[in-house]
Amino acid sequence: MEYTRLGRSGLTVSRLVLGTMNFGPHTSEADSHTIMDRAHEHGINFFDTANVYGARPAGGVTEEIIGRWFATGGGRREKTVLATKVYLPMGDRPNESRLSALHIRRAAEASLRRLGTDHIDLYQMHHVDRDTPWDEIWEAFDVLRQQGKVLYFGSSNFAGWHIAQAQEAARTRHFLGLVAEQSIYNLMNRWVELEVLPAARAYGVGVIPWSPLNGGVLGGVLRKSRNGEASRGSSGRGAETLAEHRETVEAYEALCAELGEDPAHVGLAWLLAQDGVTGPIIGPRTSEQLDGSLRALRITLDEAVLAALDKLFPAPGVNPGRPAPEAYAW
Repeated sequence: MEYTRLGRSGLTVSRLVLGTMNFGPHTSEADSHTIMDRAHEHGINFFDTANVYGARPAGGVTEEIIGRWFATGGGRREKTVLATKVYLPMGDRPNESRLSALHIRRAAEASLRRLGTDHIDLYQMHHVDRDTPWDEIWEAFDVLRQQGKVLYFGSSNFAGWHIAQAQEAARTRHFLGLVAEQSIYNLMNRWVELEVLPAARAYGVGVIPWSPLNGGVLGGVLRKSRNGEASRGSSGRGAETLAEHRETVEAYEALCAELGEDPAHVGLAWLLAQDGVTGPIIGPRTSEQLDGSLRALRITLDEAVLAALDKLFPAPGVNPGRPAPEAYAW
């Protein structure tokens, strides 16, 4: 396993992040525990979850599964850098969502109970809250940190401007501020390169890509279809994306075949090669999928391959290829 620092913090995390959103809805508790044990065996120490993951409407199921895994002992909690999130509704009543000081306090306490732990290593805002002032948010987070209930803070789905707002507000309070941002980022969705990545690099915020294979479309969906294998990318939104970009996906899979590598592993390796990326979130449903993901750490994409991928999946902007955010300029 490869490790890196999370943003400008001193926290060391694995370059692959175990996503747990499947735990409960798609992966049984027993299999979820097996996957987490297997992740530790591989050296993956960074686990990501959220209070809303699991069965609807209340969520919380995934955190409970993780909590029961921690309770089995064996140093499982101590070996894990634990990240969870706050923002989305956890009920129908007022103040059961978003980022008011009241909801932050209640949500953090509830996550701690479900996870069976005394602290959260990385507490992330699942979305920006335009209606709550940053002074209120950072004060609520500061209280959690002083209480020892949260060590670091992060964001998810923030624009570059939101990162700047958050960090400047934290600076006035002499607070560390954000150390991580979770954004959708993959070969087919590169919009974060225009503003989010430059802002994150400038402020020392590590970027953690979610949906690194664009809902399975970059995971060898066409090859799996030919072989009669089930594929997440062949249904729902993945099917719509595939229908629109089929020729590009065919060319991508052909390029991966020339390299002798699985498309999913190439997609992860490309993200690992991007400046400012801490590590992509992998969401295995089985131990076998987890095992396969580690291949991405051993793939080195040379300049010719990176150029070929840029040609298939062009960088965004009016003038793509220029250093962002100047890619806006013409």
